[in-house]
Amino acid sequence: MKSIQVFLLLLVSALPPTTARRHSQHLPSSSLKSLPSTAARPAFYKNDSRTTSTEARTVRGGGGGEATMSNEMFNMVKAVVGVGVLSLPAGIAAFGNAPSAAIPAAALIATIGSIAAYNFSLIGRLCAITGAASYRGAWEKSVGASTAWIPAVSCVVKTFFAVLAYSMVLGDTFSALFTTLGMNVSREVSLVGLTLVVLLPLCLLKNLSSLAPFSLAGIAGMLYTAVAMGIRFLDGSYSSPDSGFALDVAESLRPAIGDKGASAVFSSNAFILICMLSTAYMAHFNAPKFYLELKDNTIERWNTVVATSFGISILFFIGIAAMGFATFGGASNGLILNNYSTKDSLMGFSRVAVAFALVFTYPLAFVGCRDGILEMLQVPKEERTDAKLNNLTYAILGVVTAVALKITDLSFIMSFGGATLGNALIYVYPAIMFRSAVKNMGDKATTAQKLEVILAMAFAALGIGMGTIGAKMALGKLK
Repeated sequence: MKSIQVFLLLLVSALPPTTARRHSQHLPSSSLKSLPSTAARPAFYKNDSRTTSTEARTVRGGGGGEATMSNEMFNMVKAVVGVGVLSLPAGIAAFGNAPSAAIPAAALIATIGSIAAYNFSLIGRLCAITGAASYRGAWEKSVGASTAWIPAVSCVVKTFFAVLAYSMVLGDTFSALFTTLGMNVSREVSLVGLTLVVLLPLCLLKNLSSLAPFSLAGIAGMLYTAVAMGIRFLDGSYSSPDSGFALDVAESLRPAIGDKGASAVFSSNAFILICMLSTAYMAHFNAPKFYLELKDNTIERWNTVVATSFGISILFFIGIAAMGFATFGGASNGLILNNYSTKDSLMGFSRVAVAFALVFTYPLAFVGCRDGILEMLQVPKEERTDAKLNNLTYAILGVVTAVALKITDLSFIMSFGGATLGNALIYVYPAIMFRSAVKNMGDKATTAQKLEVILAMAFAALGIGMGTIGAKMALGKLK
């Protein structure tokens, strides 16, 4: 953990802290008005007013909100470590089926996580340079307002993908839970019933503040799942496809250990895992929110928070991915919990924990998607009547459920979403914004900043390349 944190600190500290503060005073300020106050609103909304000089200094470093570094780290890890981590074993299985394939996979997880951490830090530093208070605001202040719809649309569609993934996982999980209780309820019936009886009423709520504490259950559920997976890997309950709990699952879900080991990472199929990671690490549209909420948000403190949070997330991702893959090999499902027997009480509790967390965090993600659509359509807040919000809720939830019924492979959503929107939001857009911000500085830009533009654009090119190949591989896998 210590070595990963040190590496990440070096990576995210490319820009000296004094540089952002020194040059920010020459640039226009923007509003804090659009900063989301809850997790229900991703930070990509439009800024259209100005701050006072005091507020501008707060945005640019040395001020900030009231969140301590430890609070920021906890919330950032909670934002990064989501349900997507449960699909990572399938990402390794896309190119390998022998335990040694987990070694290069761990290296990929750490590498992609480090680059994601760098760009997360870069977005915060862009807020320091430009005075922006949101992802869209950073684009407006650096690239221009006329094209700010591009990252806004990307954020909304990516949020839609997140809600879709939630529905897919809930359908699988509740079907398995019903089986554990001795009830034969299909995935389709489970999903439709859950949507009508539970998710729809929750998404129709006008005040979601009471649901915010349940988001803590998400990280607790993931921690329990990681421990349970470790126990099952070590006790060998699934070591043989012809004995133990393995006999209780479909043949396609039983352990399948082959001879495609570490060298298999050079297969083009490895890009499926790489693009899945772009979705798994996706929290970048909320980077401005985290930066602004950090107390005494100097660049040094910001970089420490980002490096530590992503370091913890990387270790968590490696643990889940490696243990799941080492247990089931090439048979690792797009939702690794599906590989475990419904008679396995230890993993049954894991399903309960994940289902509980997803049910109560689902509306938070859903409202972010719905409000983002309203922002894109430029619907004034005074025209957002209850009837209009309800009708839009019915429409979005209907589309999400229909797609979730049709597509059953979570790994496809993770890899295709990561290859397209994930790569754009993590690698491409931050580089474009930073290049424009440095260009706008003119002679005031330092040599370090100009050199960092090259690094950022190199990551952007890498993201485009990975995305192109990954999208093609994901679509091919779907066929």
